Amino acid sequence: MEKRWPPPKPNTLSKLGFFCYFFSKSLCLSMARASAGAANPYGRTGVRIVVAGDRGTGKSSLIVTAAAENFPANVPPVLPPTRLPEDFYPDRVPVTIIDTSSRVEDDGKVAEELKRADAVVLTYACDEPSTLDRLSSFWLPKLRKLEVKVPVIVVGCKLDLRDDNQQLSLEQVMSPIMQQFREIETCIECSAIKHIQIPEVFYYAQKAVLHPTGPLFDQETQTLKPRCVRALKRIFILCDHDKDGALSDAELNDFQVKCFNAPLQPSEIIGVKRVVAEKLPEGVNERGLTLTGFLFLHALFIEKGRLETTWTVLRKFGYNNDIKLADELLPSSFKRAPDQSVELTNEGIEYLKGIFELFDNNQDGVLRPREIEELFSTAAESPWEKAPYLDAAEKDAFGGLSLDGFLSEWSLMTLLDPSWSMENLIYIGYPGDPSSAFRVTRRRRLDRKKQQTDRNVFQCFVFGPNKAGKSALLNSFLGRPVSDNYNSSTEERYAVNVVDQPGGIKKTLVLKEIPEDGVSKLLSDKESLATCDIAIFVHDSSDVVSWKRATELLVEVAGHGEDTGFEVPCLIVAAKDDLNSFPMAIQDSTRVSQDMGIEAPIPISAKLGDLNTVFRRIVSAAEHPHLSIPETEAGRSRKQYHRLINRSLMFVSVGAAVAIVGLAAYRVYAARKNASG
Repeated sequence: MEKRWPPPKPNTLSKLGFFCYFFSKSLCLSMARASAGAANPYGRTGVRIVVAGDRGTGKSSLIVTAAAENFPANVPPVLPPTRLPEDFYPDRVPVTIIDTSSRVEDDGKVAEELKRADAVVLTYACDEPSTLDRLSSFWLPKLRKLEVKVPVIVVGCKLDLRDDNQQLSLEQVMSPIMQQFREIETCIECSAIKHIQIPEVFYYAQKAVLHPTGPLFDQETQTLKPRCVRALKRIFILCDHDKDGALSDAELNDFQVKCFNAPLQPSEIIGVKRVVAEKLPEGVNERGLTLTGFLFLHALFIEKGRLETTWTVLRKFGYNNDIKLADELLPSSFKRAPDQSVELTNEGIEYLKGIFELFDNNQDGVLRPREIEELFSTAAESPWEKAPYLDAAEKDAFGGLSLDGFLSEWSLMTLLDPSWSMENLIYIGYPGDPSSAFRVTRRRRLDRKKQQTDRNVFQCFVFGPNKAGKSALLNSFLGRPVSDNYNSSTEERYAVNVVDQPGGIKKTLVLKEIPEDGVSKLLSDKESLATCDIAIFVHDSSDVVSWKRATELLVEVAGHGEDTGFEVPCLIVAAKDDLNSFPMAIQDSTRVSQDMGIEAPIPISAKLGDLNTVFRRIVSAAEHPHLSIPETEAGRSRKQYHRLINRSLMFVSVGAAVAIVGLAAYRVYAARKNASG
């Protein structure tokens, strides 16, 4: 019998005690039949188990007895790799067992094998307590030092030689070690010579790999992990066909058949609901098994070591070992050129509008944080709780998102990581083909050539020296007050919002703030400007040094665009217009903008709230991708050089053509003259 210590602690989701042994019999039998009859459902070609431990603890005897089912008379010091066929265990995944040397000089080779392991079996001898002590003093710390983060099975070999007078149970012996080393998945004692629990050792090791505890269960709190709860909630909702918040008898049976290829008998369904109602009243109502009851049963299976039940359910619904949708269930990645981007289609936007209304419980036109949390409660995680999305959209005083703010967050996520956006759209229940919610835009280079664009989302890079007012501009875009305290931006930051254009047209603008010391790194990438629709250069209009640095950045960025072929429209923004401008400010800025062929600087004052329609003007410039493209002196010289070369080639071509025509005419003349002579 398997020994799992310490024993599970009761919690709000696990009050059934030994009900598992009553309910799960039919489930587990049908699951075993389903697993045995199916092709490998785990996406693995095999499981690699490495056996390690002190000399004389029975490593090689354990392996030979498991493979040959006979205790070996003579065992070599180290066995070659031993393969158990795929039909050796019900999961039908072949197992390769790697024996290791106990010699000090082979320590490096042992370390390499441990690093390649899917699971590690650590052995000790039941008749030698010192080898047990070595697990916590040497072997388990060694695994941590090597950063071997795989399940560990602790195996006490030579059970037949243990002193019968030993009073301590396996629980008493292993409980302190398992408390200290949570990576230990299972503890088991065996005897090779007596054939006691030999096949079970590698079954539990394989099981720990194919049905890992870590992603499902928190050993510290003895509760289901949040991502597991989220996935099971989504599965419950998908199985609740009539959307009444409970699984009826028919829905329970459909669930059972889908996951385990075998129906539940009516008496079994009645028994399940009766016992759940007795132990957890809120787990069942007049309509059937509730979400609470559904989660409760899975927590029970996990506590009792029957993780394969929950893993079978998760995998049937497309989840991988990270409890995220498997890659093969997601449409292929968005293939696009560097200067193409991905946007939501009208179909995707309309669906999201419907989701917004559905989760806006009080119909106030705002999604409160708790409502957003509930909306994403079936996703692997809430996607907007970390940068770059956390503070990227406009929110009210209570952290709520309007419809524009909600759609803006989705637009930003789709722009930056379309695959992640699609995955989350699936998590929240998008019907049909999720690719219908997305479209790849036309290349920006082609937009410039055609002098128009059909984009709805524009990305604007915000350049400028420190203290120029870049962050204040982004804050103003999100309706946030300007702070008098200066905080230098060290990381790229995003701000996204909807901009109303003339004629009632709405466009989404994404501002990406580039810290001054991050410009060189950005431009080290040849394609860094490919994703940019427009760039703005912010300077402090009261500081001549800020202006000079902004123009240097403008020339640097424009030159990079000319060199790489990813030119972008550019605007100059003169911030802090409420302060006195430095002498010659207007004259200098006008001269630079004229020399480079772009619009005159746009004066704004974020502090006074006078933004001079700057965001509308940014969008308008982005909508005309062939205009406002700056030209540097080097770029102008290069163009003149190419024009000169082209003109020279044209002259050479014309001259060559004239010469050819002249030669042909001469030959005709000469031929006629010879004929007449």
